[in-house]
Amino acid sequence: MKKSYLQKVIAELIGTFLLTAGVGMSIIATNAPIATPVVAALTLGIMVYVIGGISGCHINPAITLGLLVNNKLNIKTAVGYIVAQILGAFLAGVMINVLVGSLRVGAGGDTNSMIAEVVGTFFFAFGVASVVSRKNTPSASGVTVGGSLLIGILLAVGIGSKGGLNPAVALGIGAHSLSYFIGPIIGSVLGMLAYRFLVCESCCRGESCSK
Repeated sequence: MKKSYLQKVIAELIGTFLLTAGVGMSIIATNAPIATPVVAALTLGIMVYVIGGISGCHINPAITLGLLVNNKLNIKTAVGYIVAQILGAFLAGVMINVLVGSLRVGAGGDTNSMIAEVVGTFFFAFGVASVVSRKNTPSASGVTVGGSLLIGILLAVGIGSKGGLNPAVALGIGAHSLSYFIGPIIGSVLGMLAYRFLVCESCCRGESCSK
């Protein structure tokens, strides 16, 4: 059954709220460096199964913009999703700060952080693109998306960032830096364009790609 615009937007708000809350709670509750990436990957993977059939489960402005550039959704939907994602992340941040404790993640603004966010989100978006293009089985969609996020975060952390890969979540947890806002957008667009090039047979013939 086709979902309404309002249903899709609300799903994105709820999904981003839960993702931001999970990441934020994990940061406060533990100092283990691997814990938060795993929480983020599991939460996103589960949300793919829960709301994927409603909104597509972007819950990330970078992913939404990457899909917009690749003609996978229209501007109206993209704007609604991004507004909902930012609001959901903001509300999660407020909830954590009021009910749990102050949450402020130090955010580096150096070149390494920017590169790390671009590279990490590139590979995350590359995995998302395979699901959107239906190049894997539907039952594996959550595993693919969640696993791609985990790989992307670990790469980004290894290179030199906090491994945000999501501008909305960065806003919600207080990681206020251009690296965490701009880097994921660049990485997402490049990752999805790269996947589109690899699977598009018409590109090899010099024709316009319809995928």
